[in-house]
Amino acid sequence: MWYVYILKCNDGTHYVGCTNSVENRLKRHMNGEVHYTKSRLPVVVVVYTAFNDKHKAYQYEKYLKSGSGRAFSKRHLL
Repeated sequence: MWYVYILKCNDGTHYVGCTNSVENRLKRHMNGEVHYTKSRLPVVVVVYTAFNDKHKAYQYEKYLKSGSGRAFSKRHLL
């Protein structure tokens, strides 16, 4: 399974990512090993979505990072 997740950072920003292990990726975020979230700790998982197909997961991540995807996530996910 592949997961697209949204984290809420301490400074109010959101981080969108894709992984095949939410637990391991979240540990990396919390340990300060991810550049973007390192200075924005702590982070909280807002939502994650599971996909069977890696490419569909990455397409969804790319969409959520686009202008219309950010608008969609504000209306429906955050």
